[in-house]
Amino acid sequence: MQTSSDRHAYPAHWEADVVLRDGGTARVRPITSDDAERLVSFYEQVSDESKYYRFFAPYPRLSAKDVHRFTHHDFVDRVGLAATIGGEFIATVRYDRIGAGGRPASGADADEAEVAFLVQDAHQGRGVASALLEHIAAVARERGIRRFAAEVLPANTKMIKVFTDAGYTQKRSFEDGVVRLEFDLEPTDRSLAVQYAREQRAEARSVQRLLAPGAVAVIGTGRTPGGVGRSILDNIRDAGFTGRLYAVNGALPEGQKELDGVPAFRSVRDIDGPVDLAVVAVPAERVPEVVAACGEHDVQGLVVVSAGYAESGPEGKERQRALVRQARSYGMRIIGPNSFGVINTSPEVRLNASLAPDMPRPGRIGLFAQSGAIGVALLSRLHRRGGGVTGVTGVSTFVSSGNRADVSGNDVLQYWYEDADTDVTLMYLESIGNPRKFTRLARRTAAAKPLVVVQGARHGAGPRGHAVRATQLPHATVSALLRQAGVIRVDTITDLVDAGLLLARQPLPAGPRVAILGNSESLGLLTYDACLAEGLRPHPPQDLSTAASAADFHAALSRALADDTSDAVVVTAIPAVGEGSVGDAALAEALRSAAAAAPTKPVLVVHVELGGLAEALSAATSTAPQPGAASGPVPAGGGTTPAGGTAADAGTGAPGGEPLAPAIPPAPVPPPEGAHLIPAYPAAERAVRALAQAVAYGQWRREAADPGKVPEYEDIDERGAAALIKGLLSRGQGLTLTTDATCELLASYGIHVHRALPASTPDAAAEAARTLGYPVALKATAPHLRHRADLGGVRLDLADEEQLRRAYGELTELFGGPEELRPVVQRMAPRGVDTVVRAVIDPAAGAVLSFGLAGAASQLLGDMAHRLIPVTDRDATSLVRSIRTAPLLFGWRGSAPVDTPALEELMLRVSRLVHDHPEVVAVTLEPVVVAPHGVSVLGASVRLAPPPARDDHGPRTLPTY
Repeated sequence: MQTSSDRHAYPAHWEADVVLRDGGTARVRPITSDDAERLVSFYEQVSDESKYYRFFAPYPRLSAKDVHRFTHHDFVDRVGLAATIGGEFIATVRYDRIGAGGRPASGADADEAEVAFLVQDAHQGRGVASALLEHIAAVARERGIRRFAAEVLPANTKMIKVFTDAGYTQKRSFEDGVVRLEFDLEPTDRSLAVQYAREQRAEARSVQRLLAPGAVAVIGTGRTPGGVGRSILDNIRDAGFTGRLYAVNGALPEGQKELDGVPAFRSVRDIDGPVDLAVVAVPAERVPEVVAACGEHDVQGLVVVSAGYAESGPEGKERQRALVRQARSYGMRIIGPNSFGVINTSPEVRLNASLAPDMPRPGRIGLFAQSGAIGVALLSRLHRRGGGVTGVTGVSTFVSSGNRADVSGNDVLQYWYEDADTDVTLMYLESIGNPRKFTRLARRTAAAKPLVVVQGARHGAGPRGHAVRATQLPHATVSALLRQAGVIRVDTITDLVDAGLLLARQPLPAGPRVAILGNSESLGLLTYDACLAEGLRPHPPQDLSTAASAADFHAALSRALADDTSDAVVVTAIPAVGEGSVGDAALAEALRSAAAAAPTKPVLVVHVELGGLAEALSAATSTAPQPGAASGPVPAGGGTTPAGGTAADAGTGAPGGEPLAPAIPPAPVPPPEGAHLIPAYPAAERAVRALAQAVAYGQWRREAADPGKVPEYEDIDERGAAALIKGLLSRGQGLTLTTDATCELLASYGIHVHRALPASTPDAAAEAARTLGYPVALKATAPHLRHRADLGGVRLDLADEEQLRRAYGELTELFGGPEELRPVVQRMAPRGVDTVVRAVIDPAAGAVLSFGLAGAASQLLGDMAHRLIPVTDRDATSLVRSIRTAPLLFGWRGSAPVDTPALEELMLRVSRLVHDHPEVVAVTLEPVVVAPHGVSVLGASVRLAPPPARDDHGPRTLPTY
């Protein structure tokens, strides 16, 4: 696109789609010589006032020289970026590298540039300039520019605010009637916080526009009942959607104005008035023309239920990419394709733009599913559980992302984070497109409300329709990182619903101590055993006997809740037989009233075939919609199904295409203010598993309130390490460092590796030992013998030259000549526990620090713990204690405890090295001997690679697949 005289090729990696403040999208790309006409057209639509602010004088039109200058760049010293919608410019930004005195300059010695913006008046206030500033700053840093300067007229307060609000370190001056701003481009904590806050607001707003539209058009509605489009139209209408609804079908006869009472049109272009959301249900080959029509009508977003995309193979994958490109070019976001639809139960919206035939009950649970079949099963399960056993708890919003070509779980998390109608978030994920961002968003969301996740496709490739960044980490490691971020990880959708209902209805437990009471000794013992298996601390069960009355249950629960030695209570109940046995309604009221008197502790019920108790618990405090609210029909002869009473509910998976349960009629009694529903479970194991998840999450919430800090160490030489890395990388694109270079780099961060001298002959070994001093160790470093003392490739505590020469002869006799063994001599370290510390930058998850004991514990049993970098002091402390073999570090069976504070400091230094220098892509310290006093690093390796042009700290951008 550029002429041959340009110094650099077109930088395609600078192209990006961004979400703007109002939820719309724009494309950011470099300006090229082909953009002359677009630039002139753009400038003609800018007001005279904006032109004056840009050029400090009346400037009605651009000259030919101006157009050439603003469209011809070398992409190094002169760069221009444009924000476009529909292929047309809506804003531009450019920088010119300057030297002393503000004159044009080139070369690495000139690290300052002058920057200037121009935004079309119609698009001012949408956050376009802020997004462009992030991208032009990233480009400048890539080209060696460290500082921007901008001159702004004092009256141009909007542009001054763009610069001052960005969060960079700034200097401000005023002379000759102009405000001069200078700011460093190095990201700061404040600039990153500003960037993430803007990202959250924009992405949340983009999802809100899809979930709370004022007008919806269903495109592809059949003229006769049945079919996908017609079903969705009927579902929207029957749910009582509060906005305007339109049916669109290109085959409608001339003159037909309605379809079952819904205004009907042959094209979305014919609709007189705005359309916020279009639900697209036409064959895949017709979708492009529909998207074009929607874009021309300024539709804000699309839900594409059409199939035939990436899930169908390579051709469909390319069709999906084209769909996303086309929609974003018009500023629209997409849910889907291959989506099941979206639901919003808010009384102000009442949107059921999905294939679910009945509107779920309104509630406080947000539900996200990548699979339509699993989404149906989850909605169905919440219907049955909500009306049969655990009280009426419904859904606030539901999103089925389908192939998640655009809107993903990350976007929905951004929305739920600030959604006042959602208290608990449940997610079924078959893939995570950007795990690094997901963990960042999950940590922030989990600090405010519970986030429960079940992952499908854990042991194989994800669905063909999902684009996933390649990861080198095993699933167990990714799961550990998610738990570190506060995610409640469960294995099945049954566990997902069980945990979600508890968290939606009860307070978090303050600890793991559990009181157990009930009318069955056997069920109490089962619950006790389940608690022990889940790591909880149960009290001995209290058996009230099968003759217990409702008053007995009330008194026992009241005592347990008042007991300071318990943090939660599990009530077990079995059917009572005989005259005077407790009734379901009476028992439910007894439990509810006792729990209401102590609302700070969670209460759970384990019941056995007590459908009546389930319904009574539901009625005790109801959050069902009141009379007059939209709901589905009640089936003939239909009551409610007791939870656990069907095979589907007892299983660990979800049946494909499971029908949605009919809606349950509204309860007449509104819930008391602040009342907690009591969740009930058909099996002790399920109740205790949910409780254990809540206990762990509560502990994480308390710890997250004080996450610790990343310590500063005065002896770290960050600049020296950077210079060394730069020099090493100049020799190649990626390399594993030599032993000397490894030791030098680690030493700059206060990590000292014990010297190991090569010993190619017995005489060389003796000379090395004299240099280091006895006692010494003789080690074979060949790959098949390295770190394998069990194979005999290591000889320790050699006190003199005679022992050393004897050991050398034994090694060469057993394993071959020195050229095969690669023997080295190393001074003996103090005795202790052998451990391994590793850090790696994973392309998907980011920088990860891992720790375990060296040898079989980590290699055979996989006993490793992991934390995201940068690691805080609290992270390091918990990391050491997270492995199963941690007791060996703390005096197991009478051994001397080792110096874990020194070990923690070593890990913090490794974390700092990797965090400060993204070129360090892998560090392995093995073995690290942790003695009662101090640590000794006996082996180390470091790998370097050029850093990525953009990472999670770079400018906001939508993923491209």
